[in-house]
Amino acid sequence: MLLDLKLPATSANLGPGFDAMALAIGFYLHVQAEPGDSFAVTAVGRDTEVCGRMENHLILRTYQEVMAANGKLATPVRLRLDNQIPVGKGCGSSAAARLGGIALAVRAGGLGWSDDRIIEEAARGEGHPDNVAACWLGGVVVARMGTEPGDLAALRIRTSYSGPLLLAIADAPFSTEEARRVLPAHYARADAVANVQNALLLLAGFMAGRHDLLAASLNDRFHEPYRGPLCPLLPCLRELPASGGVLGVALSGAGPSVLMFLDPRYPAERTRERVAEHLRQRGLSAELLLTAIA
Repeated sequence: MLLDLKLPATSANLGPGFDAMALAIGFYLHVQAEPGDSFAVTAVGRDTEVCGRMENHLILRTYQEVMAANGKLATPVRLRLDNQIPVGKGCGSSAAARLGGIALAVRAGGLGWSDDRIIEEAARGEGHPDNVAACWLGGVVVARMGTEPGDLAALRIRTSYSGPLLLAIADAPFSTEEARRVLPAHYARADAVANVQNALLLLAGFMAGRHDLLAASLNDRFHEPYRGPLCPLLPCLRELPASGGVLGVALSGAGPSVLMFLDPRYPAERTRERVAEHLRQRGLSAELLLTAIA
């Protein structure tokens, strides 16, 4: 076996931490690879049509590109994928796949890359470092990507938050390119200051276990006001009162799914039922998945 690796789903941005903060979520892309006579993919789990399609397969393409860039021959491999991550719904599916391809190249090519080098390679492919850092390091991470090679920094932080998460997974996928297109080229100073304040408060709240800070510190002015109209789950779930089990709500990645932090003092299943009823009353539907930070 060349590779046997489980990569977690992720939720990036976490409101004001745009392109800088993310967390790993406890469901996975399981990648197994072994040498073969030709390239082949077998996929089970979620979105098997996408995961098993050979044409432009992200794991295989990344593996081949990394090997070629390092003067190595990309010998054929047989992939077996067991995927639990929804594709195209803001849960880090492309980050996990890209990291799977890089890890395969590092193993097959004997590249000896460090964690930082692996994360940077994936971040430059993704265009941002937050979700790949969370996927590779686990937990809650803060990441920064500079303009020069070797300038990436990613750190997993110690968090006292141990409550459950509820992920509202949208029925239809959403284009990350479209999500980027609707963002403005410039922001008002007041919006930039508000995001810096909220992101730092969110980080401090995670580290101190201050669940009461989540609702306010998750407020964002960089991307959610512009993506909200394209992701109807977000404004709907923001209507939920702070009491009753939901501590805070944020768009998951670029959307359209939504991440909710739940109050551990309330039964998680009861909160999930309350959220489901709230969506039904407003004519919306979503898969509601109870999970936790991985």
